[in-house]
Amino acid sequence: MIRATNLTRKYGAFTAVDSISFEIPRGQIVGLLGHNGAGKTTTLKMLTGYLEPTEGEVEIAGLSVLNDLLSVQGKIGYLSEQSPLYPEMTVWQYLYYVAEMRGVAAPRIGDAVREAIRATDLGKKAEDLITTLSRGYQQRVGVAQAIIHKPEILILDEPTNGLDPTQIMAMRQLIQNLSRNATVILSTHILQEVEAICDRVIIILNGRIAIDSSLGALQQENSLKISLREDLASVKQTLESVSGVHSVAPLSSSDSLNHFSVRITGDYDAVAPHIAKAVVNKGWNLYRLEGEHRDLESVFNEVNRVSKGVAHV
Repeated sequence: MIRATNLTRKYGAFTAVDSISFEIPRGQIVGLLGHNGAGKTTTLKMLTGYLEPTEGEVEIAGLSVLNDLLSVQGKIGYLSEQSPLYPEMTVWQYLYYVAEMRGVAAPRIGDAVREAIRATDLGKKAEDLITTLSRGYQQRVGVAQAIIHKPEILILDEPTNGLDPTQIMAMRQLIQNLSRNATVILSTHILQEVEAICDRVIIILNGRIAIDSSLGALQQENSLKISLREDLASVKQTLESVSGVHSVAPLSSSDSLNHFSVRITGDYDAVAPHIAKAVVNKGWNLYRLEGEHRDLESVFNEVNRVSKGVAHV
């Protein structure tokens, strides 16, 4: 559905996006994650054809963004970080105008507006001036204009920016509902948003892709916590000889127990029994052996640590 190949954007000597490549199949919700200034918005603008890449190319549904721009843009719904609303219009008037601009057939415009209002739960606000709406409802209007023409791809840049907790939860549900009929790219710097609704995460640092993985794979347990009465040197010597164990590091001590983090390179369920067997063979008492779950915050912090002191990850 979406293919970016060696996508690069330079501003003079500064490289905002540096040779990134990825493919996104139909129906995925992908979180594009990174610090402010990492290159997320520049990437989105190149995907939509708003910004021409310095190098590389983008294909949407087999069409080149460079050579078939209007056809490609007809397949995309885009909510920019600063949603292009006209505050002096009512919600209905604005969406009617957007539908005309999007080329919706005249006999279909009324139905298209009603469907977009229904999908974003704006029925009670349809006759209100946009300037009178709360930030949350204005974001809903922004989403409504993005889906008015039933796009195959929905690109949302910071859709929960400035929303309160209740509005954020409502926006999450809205995005999940919309993903039933469209591929969704969600650009954000808020980790919780990606964890809450995305199938896959692409982390961009310094204009390059640092991680591209399914959320489930990122959060798999790649370390475990073990509690013993033994000292670090003995535990390291014993456990680091076990196949699948990468390293052993101390965590803390309490109640005469020592707690260790065991990094593994294989599957947790496959490695854990061998660790337990090694402990038993030594005649040690095993007080705890459990997986350590990685959340997206720990993954992001790990990527940042690796990137310190180098230009790119």
